Amino acid sequence: MALLFKNRGVMLLLMFNLFLVFAGIGLVIPVIPKYITMLDVNGSIAGLLVASFSFTQLVFSPLAGRLSDSFGRKRIIVAGMLVFACAEVIFGLADSAVLLFVSRMLGGISGALIMPAIMAYAADVTTEEERAKGMGFINASISTGYIIAPGIGGYIAEFGIRVPFFAAGAAGLVAAILTTVILPESLPSIAKGDNNNEKAVSHSAPKRSLLQQLRFSYREPYFISLIIVFVMSFGLANYEAVFGLFVDHKFSFTPKDIAFIFTFASIGGALIQLTIFGWLMNRLGEKMIITLCLLAAGVFVLLTLLVHQYWLIFAVTFVIFLAIDLLRPAISTQMSMVAQEQQGYVAGLNSSFTSLGNIIGPIAAGMLFDVNLNFPYVVAGIILILCFGLNMFTGGKRVQRASA
Repeated sequence: MALLFKNRGVMLLLMFNLFLVFAGIGLVIPVIPKYITMLDVNGSIAGLLVASFSFTQLVFSPLAGRLSDSFGRKRIIVAGMLVFACAEVIFGLADSAVLLFVSRMLGGISGALIMPAIMAYAADVTTEEERAKGMGFINASISTGYIIAPGIGGYIAEFGIRVPFFAAGAAGLVAAILTTVILPESLPSIAKGDNNNEKAVSHSAPKRSLLQQLRFSYREPYFISLIIVFVMSFGLANYEAVFGLFVDHKFSFTPKDIAFIFTFASIGGALIQLTIFGWLMNRLGEKMIITLCLLAAGVFVLLTLLVHQYWLIFAVTFVIFLAIDLLRPAISTQMSMVAQEQQGYVAGLNSSFTSLGNIIGPIAAGMLFDVNLNFPYVVAGIILILCFGLNMFTGGKRVQRASA
């Protein structure tokens, strides 16, 4: 039986960890207005607060990827979950803007530690044939956590504005304990007690700073995939950042209306990832999935500007989230196929470009929204469609696999 299915408990634990971390990004969205009022924080500071998580994730991701290659996936995952738990508790206790920034930046560090390590872990324990399904499972938890969190946060906040963060902190601590007790190390050298794996890694993983990695990433065989990662993250962050303001200004949607759309759209996307994603990848290939999803996301972002009824807005949003939900694991699978022993390093670059999109997307969306409420979606739609063209006319149907 495939190794992936022999380790269902392990995969579920990895998914739970990633779900928590990426839910931590979105939990802040529904409570930001109340925090702004309570702590006398202005809109500009609120925008920077949202971006600060992704900024620290960007800075630490390449280092975290190398650390997971050198010292093992498990240690980095546990450390990341402990940092996450601390970050959420600090946000719940915060009585000043400074503490809010400390919390969100710690959250970004936790994301930087956890995401590359778990991506690399999934690549370690799956064969090439299983890789697409494994990445589908892992990315379902990322997408679901990131998209569903505003809805969850909105519902839990009914019991108190700080309750969602205390609950997330407790869940993070439980996840760290479970990971310590249950999760086996996936790197054979570390699992056998060899702590000198860094020597072996040093011959394969480039020792570069973050800026050097970003600067020279164009030389990598998966550079187009990294560009798509950035555009995908930019588009989703752009869409999410002003969605509440957009539908409030145009249609007077309530928080519960918005929570319903986010919740069920994300659940639908996760179900597709967990059921037929592997079949789609085997049938169509990574490149075709990526191409179709970029086109669908771009077109339906633009369609958001043309629909007016609630059920149509729900349908358009569902397609956008579904396209992103399929796009993310397809790109991760594509890059993991050429990573060889650099799984952690490549996953770190993936996380860095994701963070870049998550930083620039909300900032651009806020600035464009102040000019015209339609502009964020016009820009996001056009960029996604241009990226569709770039992907369509570069390379073959599948990324060439590195030789074993």
